[in-house]
Amino acid sequence: MRRDVRLLGDVLGEVISASGGPDLLADVERLRHAVIDARQVPDRSSPSAMAAGDAIASLVGSWSRDRAEQVARAFTVYFHLVNLAEEQQRVRTLRRHVSGDAPPRESLADAAERITTEQGRAQLDSLLAGLVVHPVFTAHPTEARRRAVVASLRRIGRLLTSVDDYRAGTTASAGGAELQRRLREEIDLLWRTAPLRVAGMTPLDEVRTVMTAFDETLFRLTPAVYRALDQVLLGSDSGAVASPVPPFLRFGSWVGGDRDGNPTVTSAVTREAAVIQAEHALRALEAACARIGRALTASDESTPPPAELRRALTAVAAAHPELMTEITARSPGEPYRTYLLYAAERLAATRTRNADLAYGSPAEFVADLRLVQASLAAAGAVRQSYGELQHLIWQAETFGFHLASLEVRQHSQVHARALAELRGGGDLSPMTREVLETIRVIAWIQHRFGFEACHRYVISFTTSAADVAAVYELATYAFPDGGGPVLEVVPLFESGDDLAAAPSVLSGMLELEPVRSRLAANGRQLEVMLGYSDSAKELGPASATLRLFEAQAALASWAAAHDVNLTLFHGRGGAIGRGGGPAGRAVLAQAPGSVSGRLKVTEQGEVIFARYGRDAIGLRHMEQVTSAVLLASSPSLGERNAIAAAEFSALASSIDVAAKSAFRGLVEADGFAEWFATVSPLEEIGGLRIGSRPSRRGHGGGPLGLEDLRAIPWVFAWAQTRLNLPGWYGLGSGLAAAAWAGIPAGGWAGIGAGEKNSDIPPEGIAELRRAYKEWPLLATLLDNAEMSLAKTDRAIAVRYLELGGRPDLAARVLAEYDLTRRLVLAVTEHDLPVADRPVLARAIVLRDPYVDALSYLQLNALTALRAEDVEPAERVSLERLLLLTVSGVAAGLQNTG
Repeated sequence: MRRDVRLLGDVLGEVISASGGPDLLADVERLRHAVIDARQVPDRSSPSAMAAGDAIASLVGSWSRDRAEQVARAFTVYFHLVNLAEEQQRVRTLRRHVSGDAPPRESLADAAERITTEQGRAQLDSLLAGLVVHPVFTAHPTEARRRAVVASLRRIGRLLTSVDDYRAGTTASAGGAELQRRLREEIDLLWRTAPLRVAGMTPLDEVRTVMTAFDETLFRLTPAVYRALDQVLLGSDSGAVASPVPPFLRFGSWVGGDRDGNPTVTSAVTREAAVIQAEHALRALEAACARIGRALTASDESTPPPAELRRALTAVAAAHPELMTEITARSPGEPYRTYLLYAAERLAATRTRNADLAYGSPAEFVADLRLVQASLAAAGAVRQSYGELQHLIWQAETFGFHLASLEVRQHSQVHARALAELRGGGDLSPMTREVLETIRVIAWIQHRFGFEACHRYVISFTTSAADVAAVYELATYAFPDGGGPVLEVVPLFESGDDLAAAPSVLSGMLELEPVRSRLAANGRQLEVMLGYSDSAKELGPASATLRLFEAQAALASWAAAHDVNLTLFHGRGGAIGRGGGPAGRAVLAQAPGSVSGRLKVTEQGEVIFARYGRDAIGLRHMEQVTSAVLLASSPSLGERNAIAAAEFSALASSIDVAAKSAFRGLVEADGFAEWFATVSPLEEIGGLRIGSRPSRRGHGGGPLGLEDLRAIPWVFAWAQTRLNLPGWYGLGSGLAAAAWAGIPAGGWAGIGAGEKNSDIPPEGIAELRRAYKEWPLLATLLDNAEMSLAKTDRAIAVRYLELGGRPDLAARVLAEYDLTRRLVLAVTEHDLPVADRPVLARAIVLRDPYVDALSYLQLNALTALRAEDVEPAERVSLERLLLLTVSGVAAGLQNTG
């Protein structure tokens, strides 16, 4: 990787010098050396370290705004390139692991081997029969890069792969000199590409952005995941016999359907989103079908078709003589090729809405593919039957003609106001008319693309079964004469109180006739969504994690008692403060009985491109998640989790109470919201225009406060201050309280009591260590917090906190930080955060100085913006510099919200 970083860095240096002159490169190098030297001071809080920081602040303050922008751009582009080099190294590492003798950890092979060894092959087959892994892509604005920048980086990434191949001599790729020329060309273009969006994104822009993930990766990745499992189960017979692997992947999307707090997502947008998705699905299937068809040149002499295929060919020739004459002329004596090319033409007709030739449903297309597959197998061509053709069948079964199930989300308050208007019988507001039109559009989508294309309706901040009943009642207003859509209403529980009340709300749902009808029709399948982001913003990361676990356990028990097949939909963000972290480990830490072979989870923003930007990385992620779902659904793991949860319930309660108290004490402190907006670029972040929705919800209920702020800008802004507060705040107080629990000689008095290391009883630490080793939930909580702490920098954060003029709040935050860091390391028995993950630890250490450079530039702009007498033109210039650094810090830290 070092060689790649050096290569890309050298080329970037050449580009900067050629574009901005040697003086610009000299300034970049001056700042680079200054921040690296400052990191050599052992004690970051010492007077010498502070003096070094002051010198860096003076250096960046001496530059003109234009020069500061250029330097900020240089460091931002550098991080983009370093991220590519790290990504390429991950691909190399994955290739080495796959080629090893033992199955890689967290792989499908590893999970299958463990389950078969512990419980037998029958248990594995049973789990596979009910397996569902359901990622849902959202437009949550956490991808700070422009689409043009992402596309440029994708091209540079492909060149890096070619450089690898050239070095290894494995392909006839372009020569070294030509690769160097193309790298210079692409990096030069990246440097010249505007880093900030001029216009805000629209919802349909977001739809098209997500479509690139399907086009570039997911359509190919999906059969690769199935084939990986097929090879585990069948070994060398994979591709020669019928596959036992069911199409367990399902994809969903909120992009173009999530209108909660986003007035730009209208019924017209939702309708167009469904059309765009179908266009991409049909084009992809058509291209794959035509490609496989053209290659399937088995002749009727070498591979005689059975009677069923011959009859089908005769029938279609009679129905479409001109088309079949044309296809047959290109494929004489090649019946399998002929039939697949005919199927490709039918897909084209479906896309262009040629009713005479179009498929009526994806099932018809799959039936045609199965006919060709069975015919090839009957003729003895099993490799042709169960190879690439099986991949196409998996793709058709997974994506259908709609690509991803489009889901609608709206806030419960909006429904309540709409119903009040409708029941009142007066004139309807535009909002109420839009609610009704949205339901009509769902019906249109179902009629056009089928039930699976759009049938879930998610209700934000569900507090009672009446919120669910409201949606069904609204549907009767939208279709007074009947004929409305088939809806499956999904309650979303987000606050602590709502999570606790979730089982009683579900019991109330069972009393609703529309819900009972759906349960009877769908095999008693019910879906519930849990909100990680808003619960963490309300309760803090520790309490939210523990409350979510309790809610999952209670819901699993409720489902078992009511004979309901429950799917928990996890609304996780990318950052730790929004429920993020390693997905596989999070699944393994779920409450017993809450997975049961089914996982549905949101994927958003920068997470989409980080996980699905490269085939190898996407395949690894899917294997990790799927293997975790299989393991978490096995009785043995559930039993271990249940025993640990029961044994450490009192300890968890101590953590919960103290952590929540600390967190609420901070955010409810007088003037906290104003202070937070002053010490961070919270209000300026909207200028990045990284999403179509506002940063605050606002449903017409008075002045907006911190509670209206969405979780993404909350997390994003704290990351910019280098504190990552949403990922750890309150945990230290919680661990301290748990360490003191049960100790008769004293108790935890809180961080204001002047505690020292000796204040924490060693026997309490020992119990926490035991819980950390035996309970996956606590291990995940602390490991995620440790990861968040690893990306913090106290010395830089102090400079941000000083902007607020509230030393009391700053001291409170820093005291909790010190306590949390000390106790997390004591429990994990690490000298430094993520010490057990040396690759990650080294990457953070290498990045830190470069992130520091951007932080000092950002502090310079933020300090000037917080002055009272800033001229309008100067403010525009300062905000632009600030936003450039925000984008760069996000790239350096590799997370936003």
